[in-house]
Amino acid sequence: MMTVSKYFTAAVTGPISLLKGLSVTLKYFFNPKKIVTEQYPENRATLKMHERFRGRVQLIHDEHGRHTCSACGICERACPNSSINVLVTKNIAGKRVLGKYLYRLDTCTQCGFCVESCPFGCLGMTHDFEMSSTDRQTLNMVLNKSEGPG
Repeated sequence: MMTVSKYFTAAVTGPISLLKGLSVTLKYFFNPKKIVTEQYPENRATLKMHERFRGRVQLIHDEHGRHTCSACGICERACPNSSINVLVTKNIAGKRVLGKYLYRLDTCTQCGFCVESCPFGCLGMTHDFEMSSTDRQTLNMVLNKSEGPG
């Protein structure tokens, strides 16, 4: 049960917090030079995502299309919901190499554990944010461009 003093305290502090919130809104209303809202569809060409934004996972390739993934599978084990599958194959010399790097965006939470756990720095997060699709198969991707070390 609420005491009388708590009731009157809440009755006074409630409108004060409401006025504080409205003052922020009114400042932006009467000073439109300082815009804080991104006008998304209109500014698509100039929109820059924040540096720490996490989009989807990408396997980093150089200008020749080579990657440094050794197919160790640490990123696969670090993924909390099995969105990554590293399929290993062997080259002519019998050495383990990356066959396919499968990534399922539909189950990925963009947590970044795979990127942090990779000892070779092969993975990164893109700044893509328009990734919705009506076809679930488009969200299953093969990230490596070629088999083997590049």
